[in-house]
Amino acid sequence: MHAAVFDPSIASSGAWLRIQEIPKPKPQPGQVLLRVIACGVCRTDLHIVERDLPPLQPRIIPGHQIVGEVVEGATANLPLGTLAGVSWIGGVDGDCWFCRHGMENLCDRPVFTGYSVNGGYAQFAAVRADFANPLPAGLEPIVAAPLLCAGVIGFRSLRVAGVQRGERVGLYGFGSSASLAIGVLHAWGCEVYVVTRGESHRKAAAALGAKWVGDEEAKPPVALDRAITFAPSGKVVVDALSALRKGGVVAINAIHLDQMPPFDYDRLLWGERQLRSVANMTRQDARDFLAIARNFNFRPAVATFSLEDANRALKAVKQETAEGSAVIVL
Repeated sequence: MHAAVFDPSIASSGAWLRIQEIPKPKPQPGQVLLRVIACGVCRTDLHIVERDLPPLQPRIIPGHQIVGEVVEGATANLPLGTLAGVSWIGGVDGDCWFCRHGMENLCDRPVFTGYSVNGGYAQFAAVRADFANPLPAGLEPIVAAPLLCAGVIGFRSLRVAGVQRGERVGLYGFGSSASLAIGVLHAWGCEVYVVTRGESHRKAAAALGAKWVGDEEAKPPVALDRAITFAPSGKVVVDALSALRKGGVVAINAIHLDQMPPFDYDRLLWGERQLRSVANMTRQDARDFLAIARNFNFRPAVATFSLEDANRALKAVKQETAEGSAVIVL
């Protein structure tokens, strides 16, 4: 099969992946084989190929927003021909303290799709059947792909921040994840305030109904109840904290974050303001968000790329030039 492979020993900036012909994977017990139809391109993929996240394998096929058709290893829940989606968490041990207490996203021995095991930048992917979610009827594969990580992790960020209906919520950075989270916030009757550096992202936020939009130096005109930061910047976290009311929460949606600058505790954190990190997601998060996406007919803008253009897709994510969520279409 054709696959885009990351080999840290030979990869270079802008040429992170090489298209290679490799054997089609054979599903092991408990796995299904998916014929990949589409795979979303996530900023986490960029962190992997740029080594912000240390390599876990000598060679890996990235991609963790996979939509594919079950072609082998069918189960009662996933019969042959089923369209299924796979996300970042590709498996957990089920035995650690966190799994036994309903926090599988914090599992001590997780499997990460496209990082610790091969992902979806390929014609086929073997995945754990219990971590493959049948797509709700009506969700097209190309539209569903960016929902599987960017959408789900954005949804989990709203949960971690404790967002309540009708609140004032700040989104710091407005890439794929934030552009999907804003749809949930509107469904919940929230006012959305967006701070983002890119002019195109500011226009996108305004077009999607943000009540107020500002650049990276701006501060929302009201005190926020909650804020979610999407940019991998410690300064942005402090900026979000400075916009909170007392008792408010900032949820940091980043798997990698640069150094956080010093800040004034008395002015910014005191008053029971809270900082929380968002780590991965659960299968229930995915199921709940996909149901919301179906019920509210979420249709994210997507920019499609061929498998051979996987490096160009990663570059579009890096440079924030994609008109919508980047998706590799097989």
